[in-house]
Amino acid sequence: MKRSLALVICLLNFLALGATHNRAGEITYAQVSDLTYEVTITTFTYTLSLADRPRLDIDWGDNTISTAERDPYKIEKLPNYYQKNVYVIRHTYPGPGIYRLVVQDPNRNLGVKNIPNSVNVVFSISTTLIVNPAMGRNSAPVLLNPPYDKAAKGYVFVHNPAAYDPDGDSLSYKLSVCTRDDGKAIENYTLPKASHSFRVDSISGDLIWDTPVDTGKYNVAIEIQEWRNGKKIGIVVRDMQIEVYETNNKPPVNSLLKDMCVEVGDAVNLIVSATDANNDKVLLKATSGIFSLDSCPALFTGIDTTPGFSSAGFTWAPCYEAVRNQPYNIIIKADDNNSVLSLTDIDNMSIKVLGPSPQLINALPIGKYITLTWQNYGTDLITGFNIYRREGQTTFNPDSCTSGVPSSTGFIKIAYIPGSSTTSFTDTGNGSALEFGKEYSYRIVALFPNLTESKTSNEITSTLISGVPVIKNVTVIKTDATDGSILLKWQPPDSIDVDTIQNANGPYEYRISRADGIAGTNFTFIKSLVNTKLSDSIFIDTLNTLGTGYLYKIVLWNRTPGFEFVIGDSSYASSVLLTASPGDKKMRFTINRNVPWINYRYDFFRYNGASYDSIGTTTQLTFTDAGLVNGTSYCYRVRSVGSYPSDDMPKNLFNNSQEACAVAVDNEPPCIPDLDVSSLCDSTKNEIKWSITDADCLADIAGYHIFYKPLDGNLFTMVETINDKYVFSTIHAPPNNIVSGCYAVTAFDPLGNESDKSIIVCVDSCKFYEIPNVFTPNGDSWNDELVAKTSGLVEKVDFRILNRNGLLIFQTDNPRIEWNGSYKGKIVSPGVYFYLCDVYDNSGQATFHLSGFVHVITELGAELNVIQTK
Repeated sequence: MKRSLALVICLLNFLALGATHNRAGEITYAQVSDLTYEVTITTFTYTLSLADRPRLDIDWGDNTISTAERDPYKIEKLPNYYQKNVYVIRHTYPGPGIYRLVVQDPNRNLGVKNIPNSVNVVFSISTTLIVNPAMGRNSAPVLLNPPYDKAAKGYVFVHNPAAYDPDGDSLSYKLSVCTRDDGKAIENYTLPKASHSFRVDSISGDLIWDTPVDTGKYNVAIEIQEWRNGKKIGIVVRDMQIEVYETNNKPPVNSLLKDMCVEVGDAVNLIVSATDANNDKVLLKATSGIFSLDSCPALFTGIDTTPGFSSAGFTWAPCYEAVRNQPYNIIIKADDNNSVLSLTDIDNMSIKVLGPSPQLINALPIGKYITLTWQNYGTDLITGFNIYRREGQTTFNPDSCTSGVPSSTGFIKIAYIPGSSTTSFTDTGNGSALEFGKEYSYRIVALFPNLTESKTSNEITSTLISGVPVIKNVTVIKTDATDGSILLKWQPPDSIDVDTIQNANGPYEYRISRADGIAGTNFTFIKSLVNTKLSDSIFIDTLNTLGTGYLYKIVLWNRTPGFEFVIGDSSYASSVLLTASPGDKKMRFTINRNVPWINYRYDFFRYNGASYDSIGTTTQLTFTDAGLVNGTSYCYRVRSVGSYPSDDMPKNLFNNSQEACAVAVDNEPPCIPDLDVSSLCDSTKNEIKWSITDADCLADIAGYHIFYKPLDGNLFTMVETINDKYVFSTIHAPPNNIVSGCYAVTAFDPLGNESDKSIIVCVDSCKFYEIPNVFTPNGDSWNDELVAKTSGLVEKVDFRILNRNGLLIFQTDNPRIEWNGSYKGKIVSPGVYFYLCDVYDNSGQATFHLSGFVHVITELGAELNVIQTK
């Protein structure tokens, strides 16, 4: 009896030593180089337990395990008999990948109400780390608020980990499941019961228990997800214990907090306070990464403390180094100093720091370019400026929290200019020059090293000064391979505008250049026209217009002796190029053009042998002429109708394309059939059915091709051709009697045009398995092996065959069995043999068991006996 009592005492001491100290923990990391990380394991243990861990093992997720030593200088004693332990270790990964770091320690404490048999459940924490040098350096968020607070039954409990990401990445939060050995989820784990809800705010990170309905210990897990450019780049999980007490003490209450946005240079001065209904002394604390910034850290200073009340001042003057896309989160925590049970209230607020707006001074048109100038930004802590442009003015007035230039404003980024002291930029239209007659608006933003944009500048608008010829027509007069012609017509600049240009007294020269193709870039000078005065001018270009388009530009020169210079050059303008694509009893068209005006209509004409008839109008760049006769040639032209958008610019511009001719021909495949496949499990075959719902499509069909591939195959094989358009089904027996695979069907017409494959339908729905009861291993090449009929869902079997004496003579895991009737190299004696067979599906689970008899017949001509037996 004394030995038994001693054994019980030893066991209790062991449990106290090794199983009751873990309360909370998390794993974080900082990247040292492309593949090397410094990992910090933080645990929170119960100091009244005898257990202690000077070192912990960490599974790196790459099939290696290391031991991390606790840093003795970072041990921190916390309220409620908690101790913070920090273990730091470095690890180099073999290459890029996704790794799950796991630390585990026996065991959790006794009596955790939402973890069954908690004292025998391993305590484990994990972090998911993505090693990807291409995404840039990344360190995990640091959790600044330790999880030692107590909860009171009937009162809302809030905990916030105060996660701070040093890289400025976005964070989101969700509830997770507490884990056991090897980081596996604890079976039958449940969330703590609440009278209203138990949740985590996905944005603020507040864990809100509203409200505890019972006392006791509970463990919960919060998952902190890290995001960059819309992609998840890491996960940190905090496992923490919350202990709920029955108490008359009421938790303190914080004053109302609000989120805010501030510019660099603006000071934040706030007074926060907390009250306590029991008149307990209240201690206010603030937790955030902004208190440890290298530059311009914030301050939180106590102001007044009286029974039941406390206040403190929060001050911060954000600097350029603090600018980032994500707001800073600040946790305000009030702890009461109750003699029985200390309770807490936690609230949070966010502050977003924005770079101030650059100040645009001018947008000066110079020829066909516009030069922007702005004030010096005043700091070297930016990398440069993003330039934005749009056509037309806006009334956009950003609020205090908006950085950059939202795409909803219509602005498009056109350039990035490096240099913190840069104060000008010339807009050349990305090399193609800007267009006369259009109004251009600009905004700029400063760009910080972390790719954060400042608030947008003021908006400034400019237009090009008139002084350029305006092309009105590039119209094809004649279509011919050698003697074609295009009429080029333009409006000269206003002489009043030209007169404002110093020394532009003429004579004037129009220099015309041409590039092959609608979007050509290699311009060739083709004609010079000299005028003593500015007047409307035309030019007819003779060239091949049969199947190509051309792009033109006109440069106006001042040829005053001693003062020769370019006054301005026109926008590019091309001829209209019509492309015809013949189809079955139809002709499809594509319109190509590259012009500075807006075409609002396209009129189509078809040649009738003597003249052109109008056949339709469209506002699109495509058109189809249907109802044609296959084998017949047809010729077409299209006429564009357009105008410049500005009121003082040319209107009603008509331009003809070249003549495009083609022969209507049936080169179109039939409609794609709709496919359905079902398995005939007992016969190890599949039934393929298809349909054509459109009667016109069916009329064009001559037959069908049936395609098959195994489930794990990559290429389809055509297994059948059906030359009857009214046949809509067939039966297919897959190879090796395995009822699984994927099917597709195509339709073809009498000319051999074939449709695309139908949707792919795969079947693997038969857990069918059948073992024949007779086979004849007599060497006549018919039924010489025992072969099972099976579907693709059967992954393996455990098949054993025994003789009458119970001797195992054959065993296999091959689903098809394929026994040739031999034992130790010889065919067994004819007779009846007993088999046992466990059948496993592709999940690895045994789905059913078979047993029965197999008749082995070895004499020649045995197939007759087989038929009779069946």
